[in-house]
Amino acid sequence: MTLSDSLREKLKAPLGELIPESQASKQTIRKLIPNGAYVITVGDRTTEKMIMFDLVPSLQIIDNQEKRKKRKMFDVGIVLSHLQCSNPAAEITPQSIDVIKKAFSLDPPVRITVDGEEDLLVIPACIYSPANSVVLYGQPNEGLVAVPVTTEIRNTTKNILDSIQRV
Repeated sequence: MTLSDSLREKLKAPLGELIPESQASKQTIRKLIPNGAYVITVGDRTTEKMIMFDLVPSLQIIDNQEKRKKRKMFDVGIVLSHLQCSNPAAEITPQSIDVIKKAFSLDPPVRITVDGEEDLLVIPACIYSPANSVVLYGQPNEGLVAVPVTTEIRNTTKNILDSIQRV
């Protein structure tokens, strides 16, 4: 499932609320996460930032890269399950979807390490996440996006995934 150029442009718009980098504080982010929410982070820097804020994500999707450059994830506290998948840039593989679904069946916190690129995995994370979920991901050179997963978001991301599958 490869991303078309027209869809790539569409995905540059944030799926949720964009918090400028200068305002992405623990207090600001806390206000966007309801009590008891299942928190999903997509991206190394986003995951690291949440952990530094003592907001350990229920599901962490990383690829050990930041802006396409290798980086080392800092040593984090407790992660109960580690999963892996392969997901090339500008694609969403069936394997990555299956691994995300599996992650939601495990006790959190769960970390998925992606061989390739994790950016587009925001889409299946929104589709298959449990009720009362919030997805957090980085918007390059802008800040952090917080996406409370609603029926509307599930439908939007499902349509995007269907568009990718038709390519």
